[in-house]
Amino acid sequence: MKRIGVRWLSSLIRGAAHSSKAPNPKAKLPEKHASNMTKDSSQRSNLQKGAPKQMLADRFGRFHNYLRISLTERCNLRCTYCMPEEGVQLTPKEELLSAEEINRIVRVFIGEGVNRIRFTGGEPLLRKDLHDIVAATSELKPLGLREIAMTTNGITVGRKVPELKTAGLDSVNVSLDTLDPFKFQLLTRRNGMEKVMDSVQTCLDHGIKTKVNAVIIRGVNDEDVEGFAALAEERPLEVRFIEYMPFDGNRWDSSKLVPYQELVEKIRGKYPEFSRVRHEDAPNAVSKLWQVDGWKGRVGFITSMTEHFCGACNRVRITADGNLKACLFGNEEVSLRDAIREGAADSDLKMIIHETLQVLVVATSKSITRRLSHIIIIIGYPYYPQLQCRLFVVTANSPPHPLIPSLSLSLS
Repeated sequence: MKRIGVRWLSSLIRGAAHSSKAPNPKAKLPEKHASNMTKDSSQRSNLQKGAPKQMLADRFGRFHNYLRISLTERCNLRCTYCMPEEGVQLTPKEELLSAEEINRIVRVFIGEGVNRIRFTGGEPLLRKDLHDIVAATSELKPLGLREIAMTTNGITVGRKVPELKTAGLDSVNVSLDTLDPFKFQLLTRRNGMEKVMDSVQTCLDHGIKTKVNAVIIRGVNDEDVEGFAALAEERPLEVRFIEYMPFDGNRWDSSKLVPYQELVEKIRGKYPEFSRVRHEDAPNAVSKLWQVDGWKGRVGFITSMTEHFCGACNRVRITADGNLKACLFGNEEVSLRDAIREGAADSDLKMIIHETLQVLVVATSKSITRRLSHIIIIIGYPYYPQLQCRLFVVTANSPPHPLIPSLSLSLS
């Protein structure tokens, strides 16, 4: 991962302006793709309506009101698709953001229009000062913060829910990839599925908005799909199926991917009335919502690989050691921690954040294919000026792309 020093931001911005070919002003978008473009354009327009004057925007017209902050790199599970069995080399504690630094960064982002904060990890509950971090963040709600959320593996959250709810936690996403205790041990290399299920119920009992996230891998846990859907029939939660994505070291292969439409058909085999509820989709939703009339909950599908949602992405990320990432697949980062420890004022941090979004938003095809031979992400393909606010995701099992056929062919 390449870290870019704050002092180099200005030169990078100047360089970025001259780094790509000029778009062809006569190029036209093929007619059959115009509806998709219109949809993404309307999503961005909806995000712009009522936006604060200082709302964070990148150079592709996307507004960012959702901040995800990793509190730790540590985790008490070793999920096969996420982390090697031996774990990962951890950043020294003194290089991680302190609770005070986290609070300051959150306050700056809220001042720039962010209204959703999610604490992630690793496993955020391994951070001993989590309660204090949540409580301090909750005190910022009068400034415009609407939701404090957390993503957890669910092992220990059950016994801490009451105090976290009191501190101001609004929403919890629990990662659970199987309902079979034996498979759980195989996937996580640990025991504890019963604890996770108890934690889900405890969150619901305390009025915490609850989602269950399941990464579906063919031949591993795809037989659990109907059982997961049944959770939404019986409980007021959202079960979200996540398409298996490639990350360094997780041995991703296209044959292991279970596409969105296949998951839908699998559930429809048990629940024929399972149907889409588009009217409940938020303008920048990543989850496509489905339901059966009479269910207490809903089912969502995060289609990162087969039907991307990058064009309306509203997320920015802060790593546990304080690096700002504008894209999950992006290689470059800018250290807000270093800026803070070098004495930057809040106005300096705001400048760094805004300028970073003008530079680091692109996950280039070169940087990704160097690591992952099965995925290419392109933002603002230069020969199509109408697409300057679009991302195209082309995977190994995607059909040839009508606008960029050469790239699709190169992924065989």
